[in-house]
Amino acid sequence: MFTRLAIVGLAGLAVMNPVFADDAAKPIRVLIVTGGHDFDRAEFFAAFDSMKGIAWKEVQHPAANDSYTKEAAAAYDVVVLYDMVQEITEEQKQNFIRVLKEDGKGLVALHHCLASYQAWPEYTSIIGGKYFLADVVENGKVVRPGSTYDHDQDLNVQILDPADPITKGVSNFVTHDEAYNGFDVSKDVKPLLRVEHPKCGPIVGWSHEYGKARVAYIMLGHDKKGYDNQGFKALVHNAILWAAKKDGEAKP
Repeated sequence: MFTRLAIVGLAGLAVMNPVFADDAAKPIRVLIVTGGHDFDRAEFFAAFDSMKGIAWKEVQHPAANDSYTKEAAAAYDVVVLYDMVQEITEEQKQNFIRVLKEDGKGLVALHHCLASYQAWPEYTSIIGGKYFLADVVENGKVVRPGSTYDHDQDLNVQILDPADPITKGVSNFVTHDEAYNGFDVSKDVKPLLRVEHPKCGPIVGWSHEYGKARVAYIMLGHDKKGYDNQGFKALVHNAILWAAKKDGEAKP
């Protein structure tokens, strides 16, 4: 069994919780990908520590995109994206697609990862949406304005399908979090969470399948105020269980 540790080097920093591997209860092994955006580290990982049956390991960019080879992917069941980066090689793209489409690893995408890989259209298909970091310009004209964000908003989160495995057991709740607006949501996803707020897009959580992979996106989770919200933690926990195809074993 691994003990909690931090490794710092040229490849980046990795942190593990104490039960990432070789645990008798066989927890769901979660790879948390970070980098490219600051966050409240202690409070963020404390949220995952509170989730029963979850064993997590962090990997930071630039090393993170080497985690999708067949050998590396054998060590986890679900990827949680909490990064915001643009650099990725063609080989890393193909590995990421394969680990989801063919291997069926689960994917839970959180908050600012919606803005990653602006120049990679397939990433938008994988996540089910896109935050535009800049205006889209064609022939010298803005055809689509960039997305916007506003910190410290009180958001009334509405559960759209209480019977869905990701929202099961979660009631409507209020959270103090960052709002995104003007982002795209694919017509092919299942909307799960809705917010009615002048500074926030209406659909803030969804799910879909990408090949053999189950994929969930949750817009919430900017800082420690958001991480500590019980609704947020329950949704992320349920999303991990669902992505790992263990939602029938959920114990909120």
